Order: sequence, then structure tokens, then C-alpha cells
Amino acid sequence: MLTNIIEQSKIECFKAWLEQAQNIVIVSHVAPDGDAIGSSLGLFHYLLELGKNVRVIVPNAFPDFLRWMPGSKDIVLYDHSQTDAKELVGAADLICCLDFNELSRIDALGEVVGAATARKFLIDHHLNPGHFCDETISHPEISSTSELVFRLISALGGYDLLTHDAAECIYTGMMTDTGGFTFNSNNREIYLIIGQLIDKGIDKDEIYRRVFNTYSESRLRLMGFVLSRMYVYRPLHAALISLTKQEQSRFNYIRGDSEGFVNIPLSINHVIFSCFLREDTERPIIKVSLRSVGSFPCNQVAAEFFNGGGHLNASGGEFYGTMEEARARFEEALQKFKPLLTAKTK
Repeated sequence: MLTNIIEQSKIECFKAWLEQAQNIVIVSHVAPDGDAIGSSLGLFHYLLELGKNVRVIVPNAFPDFLRWMPGSKDIVLYDHSQTDAKELVGAADLICCLDFNELSRIDALGEVVGAATARKFLIDHHLNPGHFCDETISHPEISSTSELVFRLISALGGYDLLTHDAAECIYTGMMTDTGGFTFNSNNREIYLIIGQLIDKGIDKDEIYRRVFNTYSESRLRLMGFVLSRMYVYRPLHAALISLTKQEQSRFNYIRGDSEGFVNIPLSINHVIFSCFLREDTERPIIKVSLRSVGSFPCNQVAAEFFNGGGHLNASGGEFYGTMEEARARFEEALQKFKPLLTAKTK
């Protein structure tokens, strides 16, 4: 049986707001990942079973390897359909904000959501949630927002209404936000939830194949190129990989092609901290992905050096400047955290 971690008052609030709402909008963060899409679509399918009019809106496109997910074709991309998105948000009785902790994480869509008169409910697992919603369910100790969505639905007594489609989406979000259950996933209750999702008929092996083993030839060649230029800081047990816009164009880069690259250097036996710097193809920034093993706090590195945050072993941020300056910033961080890096072994 799952531990009831969500405050009963918040469960009752969400239940009451659902009963009063008919038009519901679900929004998630820019450059949506598996947890953003999985949690949003998981809740989407549940709300459909309740007879609600519900739509999912995200700021921009999500990776191709998530497009098989049930309901993904109905997701509204704000950067492509601003008029439709604004109308949906304006007509909403309830807005569910999933998998982000500040309105800035949904870019221009944040202004629309912030100005909306609808009640807003935040469900998230990132640190330091902002105060832009009327009510908040925040549990940074939980592996994914998708897990939180499952727990909330179960607490509402909605497990029986959870469809096969909803279960696939929730499982995908949980799986991707833990790197295939290889980090932030040492809580036994995660596996109780997996068992309950399997009871809904999901094929977890097939989901894994669809997400992790259906990439293009270009992605594999891109991976080889990136790894051939990897820099390893042996005394500091760290590694750095990077990718410029020009390099992405050489390999016909599409959104999601570099998904998971940051985890690869951690397979080196002495590396406990990995950084991936990628020039964004749409904005003049460098996206920073950080991963670690053990107790090394990559979220502190993200917060102090890259205006970001996240979890102990999986974090991210952004850097405004050149790739060379971003590398220098990372090396500055290595020196700051040298005592922790040199004290750790795998």
C-alpha cells in the first residue's frame, strides 16, 4: 500500500475544484521532456474519464520519441498556435500546472497563464516552488511529477478510472525522469506503483524500446561525434561534453536527438559528475544538463553557476554567453566543488 504523502487538505481542495470545473487546461514547461508529457497526458486521460473538457498546452515542441504516447497528437504547441492556446486558457475554469516551479519555465505562455482568472493548481517535484498558483502540491523527494500525478489520482479514489492509455503515459514519465530507474529511484514504493500500472495492461519493455531504442541513424552518429570530443577531468572525477548549433546542423539534429547524452560519461568507472553543454537552436542560450552519482550535489552546481536547479543527481540550467565561456564557467565550478569531487569514489 502506498504511503499517503500528499496532505489531505490539498487532496480535498483538488477534488472540490475538479467537481466545480468543466473546462480544464494542463500546462507544462518549455522543451517538454518525458515527465512533462507523461504527467500531463496521464492527468489528461484521467480527467477525460471524469467527463471534463480538457486540453494540454506546452510552450514548444517535444521529442519525436514521445509522439507515440496516447493523446500526444492533441497537445497544443503555444509557439505554433498562440491564438488557440490563449482562447483555451481564457475559457478555463481550472489550470493545472505540471512539472515546473516558476512561470518563467513556460516562457511566453507564462504571461497568459499568469493573467488568467481561472484557479491554478501546481503539481511538481522540483525544489523551491513559486507562488503563482492558488494551491500547490510540491514534493521534491518524489522521483517524478508523473509519480505525483499517480499518487494524487489514487488518493482521489481514481485508480479504477485510470485507463491503459493513462498508465502508459504515467509510466513513461516515471521511467524517463529516473533514467530508466537508474537514479532517484531507490524508493520501494516506485515499484509498487509500477506493479499497479502493469495491472492496467502496460508493456513496460515495449515502452522502453519506444523511448530509448527507436532513434535515428543521425542520432547515433551525433553521439559518436560528441563522445569523440569528450573531455575528462580525471583528478576531479568529472567529464564534459558539448554541442554547438553548427555541429547540430551537421547531423540533421531534431529535438530530442541528444536526450540522455549527459548520462553516458557516468559509465566511466571513475567519473561521478557529468556536464553537457548544448547551444539552443531557437534561443541565444546554452542549455546546461548536469548528472551525478552518489551524494555529489549537482543541483548546487546548477544553482550557483548556471541559474538553475533540480535534484541531487539530475539538474540543469542555462548560460548566456559563448561555448568557451560556458566551459570556463564549468571549470570554475569544478574548482569550487573540488573538495567534494576528490573525496568521492564510485
